[in-house]
Amino acid sequence: MAIKFNLNGNDVTVEAASGTPLLWVLREELGLTGTKFGCGVASCGACTVHLNGEPVRSCSTLIEDVANTSVTTIEGVKGAAAKAVQTAWQKLDVVQCGYCQSGQIMSAINLLATNPKPTDADIDEAMGGNVCRCATYVRIRAAIHHAAEIMEG
Repeated sequence: MAIKFNLNGNDVTVEAASGTPLLWVLREELGLTGTKFGCGVASCGACTVHLNGEPVRSCSTLIEDVANTSVTTIEGVKGAAAKAVQTAWQKLDVVQCGYCQSGQIMSAINLLATNPKPTDADIDEAMGGNVCRCATYVRIRAAIHHAAEIMEG
């Protein structure tokens, strides 16, 4: 089936069988490998993308569910929150192995786009579905606070 949607600001049409996870279309058909496969059951957050501006797990989002929507991957993020998060991540050296980080960043960007001054509790709630096997949670929280400061000016 042909599915049309906007991907990172560009209109695309992909051929995929009904029931195919968005993650596999992004990685295998479109070559966007920044979105990672972690668990396959929407529990780890490594595959997080934005669907119409909201974070979703692409491993459990079916391709037919993105028809006529807007999907943003780690390769296509832009804007003040994205720039601030990327800057903070680098400055605070958040990444250890890095595997989960695209999903972490996508969730952090959404948090700051909707809540520019999050508390620790806000961060914990927004990031709760993102697992980091290296346990960089303290650095992730610090980077989100730093990104909020960057955005504040």
